[in-house]
Amino acid sequence: MPTLALLVALLLVVLLTVGAVVYLVHRRPALNGPVTAGVTTVAALAAVLAVVLSAGGGR
Repeated sequence: MPTLALLVALLLVVLLTVGAVVYLVHRRPALNGPVTAGVTTVAALAAVLAVVLSAGGGR
């Protein structure tokens, strides 16, 4: 599978996931706090992973 196809598939999955989370929070506002905490945690882990991969990459 070409790299562009993988990128498009990944973006589609991310958009569907974000759409589902936004819809869920819109329908149930009480979930706003837990969803925000979860998204913040995932973003922090992704940032750490990106730093580690960029520091170890370059081969």
